[in-house]
Amino acid sequence: MRRVIGIALGLSVVIGVLVTAFVWPSSQIAPRDVPIAVAGPPEAVDAVAQQLDQAAPGGFSVSGVSSADEARSAIEDRDVYGAVVLSPSGAPEVLTASAAGPVVAQLLQGAATSMASASGEAPAGPAVTDVVPLPDDDPRGTGFSAGALPMVMGGLAAGAVMALAVAGVWRRILGAGIAAVGGAAVAVLVMQTWLGVLEGNWPANAGAFAVTIAAVSFVVVGLHALVGEAGVGLGALLFLLLGNPLSGVTSAPELLPSGWGTFGQYLPPGAGGSLLRSTSFFDGAAAAQPLLVLGGWIAAGLLLAALASRRAAAAAVTHDGAERNAVGAPATAGHT
Repeated sequence: MRRVIGIALGLSVVIGVLVTAFVWPSSQIAPRDVPIAVAGPPEAVDAVAQQLDQAAPGGFSVSGVSSADEARSAIEDRDVYGAVVLSPSGAPEVLTASAAGPVVAQLLQGAATSMASASGEAPAGPAVTDVVPLPDDDPRGTGFSAGALPMVMGGLAAGAVMALAVAGVWRRILGAGIAAVGGAAVAVLVMQTWLGVLEGNWPANAGAFAVTIAAVSFVVVGLHALVGEAGVGLGALLFLLLGNPLSGVTSAPELLPSGWGTFGQYLPPGAGGSLLRSTSFFDGAAAAQPLLVLGGWIAAGLLLAALASRRAAAAAVTHDGAERNAVGAPATAGHT
């Protein structure tokens, strides 16, 4: 009976951890130093920065640019999420990029409307231009957000199946790599060719999927090779329970609790989502960092596999030597 009660209490704790991991980041969503640009004279930029800070304290990190074209370029390069273009007469224009994060676009529009209403310049709100819009088939970005989770689940599944069903760590790695490429091709075929959730270069989108799946699956295979079945659970804990809620895919890293959004970008779910957003909507802009992060996780998985392989080889040599000594010992005693 004690064992039953202990297991039940343990499961209760696990459920609490699961709820906390998935609900807490979402419940704390708010703008925190979201980078935006303001196009206009320096003194006007400072004034707008102060007004935005009053509308959303600490919500935006403002950088000044000289023109609307420069603001658009900054948005397309993913240096900023949006911009406010000041006009000598009349209300400012707000430039957004819903493809970079529809929640941020709505927040920026709301802050600009509040700012304009407070000044009495434009009670109806400023003009809004979506510089990099989401696809017509996914205007709210829900399809993109939903499609990011299979990258993690696919990587966990590929790693776990290879670890538990295939003999030999390097054969498992090979199998996980093949699964990553095949799974990525199918995923992009569904999301881009069929559903129209993704745009941009088809091979680049498939590549983003593939390296994310490989990053997760290689680490799971390596952990399993080193510590056994617990390695699969450790991978699920790291990538699904921790990495997925902190990925910022459904909102933006800058909207998550301070520090956690940044941390999430160094895990495969966050890096993979950011990379796929870059390849699909921004012609690969700002893809370097997530690629480096995912490459690092792939390298870590290969290193874990190499360590496990080396340890297994050393154990085999030791075991073989011990067997030879055991066989040779009686013969030596007989001659003595």
